[in-house]
Amino acid sequence: MSRGSIKVNTKNIFPIIKKWLYSDKDIFLRELVVNGCDAISKLKKLSAAGEAEFSETPRIDIVCDREAKTITITDNGIGMTEEEVKKYINQIAFSSAEEFLEKYKDQDEQSRIIGHFGLGFYSAFMVADSVELETKSYTGEPAVLWRCDGGTEYTMKESNKTDRGTKITLHISEAESDFLLKEKLRSILLKYCGFLPYEIYLNDEEKCVNDISPLWAKSPSDCADDEYKEFYHRVFSDFNDPLFWIHLNVEYPFNLKGILYFPKLTHDFESAQGKIKLYNNQVYVADNIKEIIPEFLMLLKGVLDCPDIPLNVSRSALQNDEIVAKIAAHITKKVADRLLSMHKSDKESFDGYWADIAPFIEYGCLSDEKFYEKLKGIMQAKTTDGEYVSLVEFAGKNEKQILYATSETQQAQYIKMIKEEGKTALIFPHLIDIHFISFLEMKEQWKFTRIDTVPEQTSDDEELIGIFKKALGKDDLKITTSPLKTPLPALIVQEEHIRRMSDISRMFSSSKLPEGHTLVLNSESKVIKGLSALPEDKRDIICRQVYDLARISNSSLSGEEMTDFIERTASLLENLAI
Repeated sequence: MSRGSIKVNTKNIFPIIKKWLYSDKDIFLRELVVNGCDAISKLKKLSAAGEAEFSETPRIDIVCDREAKTITITDNGIGMTEEEVKKYINQIAFSSAEEFLEKYKDQDEQSRIIGHFGLGFYSAFMVADSVELETKSYTGEPAVLWRCDGGTEYTMKESNKTDRGTKITLHISEAESDFLLKEKLRSILLKYCGFLPYEIYLNDEEKCVNDISPLWAKSPSDCADDEYKEFYHRVFSDFNDPLFWIHLNVEYPFNLKGILYFPKLTHDFESAQGKIKLYNNQVYVADNIKEIIPEFLMLLKGVLDCPDIPLNVSRSALQNDEIVAKIAAHITKKVADRLLSMHKSDKESFDGYWADIAPFIEYGCLSDEKFYEKLKGIMQAKTTDGEYVSLVEFAGKNEKQILYATSETQQAQYIKMIKEEGKTALIFPHLIDIHFISFLEMKEQWKFTRIDTVPEQTSDDEELIGIFKKALGKDDLKITTSPLKTPLPALIVQEEHIRRMSDISRMFSSSKLPEGHTLVLNSESKVIKGLSALPEDKRDIICRQVYDLARISNSSLSGEEMTDFIERTASLLENLAI
């Protein structure tokens, strides 16, 4: 048996590994399983080159023993000789994967090397007090048993292991005993190793944990719609079907495969959050890496597999990476191309999806001017007549003066009023729409006016204004009169710029009516015309009722205000019944 010190460039690397190498301790299992996959991939390459035999099914076995407090990871891959253990385990600075790739780089690769021997192996000490590595090389040389207790000292001796491959036993520390739970290991395997190319078995179960042939790795022509939907439901735990999807399959100038799904939005845009999982050769890396995935695509759900991104990805290192920039640009282009193609070939479906995809597209236009320029011609909105129209065409027909509404229900009276005037408005129901409208005004010089803004023709009837202010007790309330085309006696309106600020802050506001509103009395209403002739007590009741009706048609009342309105309405009904 030999003893020695692990050669590293610092006095003791293990505190660094345990505290700083990875942010999540469960990464240790990914590193060890990926190393096992690398070992199998190497043996398959040698077998293909006629340099080794490999007839059995490739597999990795993981066994957790709560009583013994151990986790064992075993592969039937290439194995290591004593000299290789000394080189790749005892000297942390080397990486056998890089050396192996250099040697076989000109051969046709069926499976690319994923991780790195050495440093990834030492992640085991994040959860273990001591580690044993038992390995036998495909060369037939004697097997080796290596032990280390977490310091820089190790022991190494010949082993009686007879089968090829590597077995790593982790003696789990008391503080990390949770990792001895089988279901915890299963969840880690599903997260990080759920799509690795070789079968992984947990505690000798009959069914392997992972899917060795993920859908994104197949050719799009070989995938059925039901397969795409099943994959979506399984990976994202979303029982709703996706609207549609994009299957990415790029080999040059970079390697990128994946599927992006457009989910049906069930909440408002600001609360919607997608999930795009980044993989490296079927190894999970992280979710929503914004340096690779444009921010506006974060509303989508999907998987991206890119071997050109380092497995242990550093976000700061990606910011100026040329390949990463090309990947992000390509993804954006493919999304735009898919939307253009759908608009051209299946306009009916495109219109049907619009309510769900509009926030995403608008966000993309706000984030990326090139994205907007490409999709400008298909940007659309639903009209108050129930039809979808091109924004460019609608602006042209209306001389860049565009009326819009934000709610067909809440603004129903205003919509009815403009229809009677022979006008049409666009419906912009999402919170992001107000930002997009401002963007279009600056970009295209279009002018947007909401239908519940102050009418063009107003006049000040001092007598009526005085009656309402006195009855309501609101001397600072803005009141005007106008011949409105509605049976309502009054409406609440706002100046457009005040309305914009109100819409932007809507998520933070209460039910109280925003400041800066104007009460417009309908000078054509019989109620308003006959108001001055009524006794003062009746005028006060009618004024409050008219005001609250106007508010209800515009926004909402507080609980106390609604109670007062209901009781007042009941009193008026009683008087009518007498």
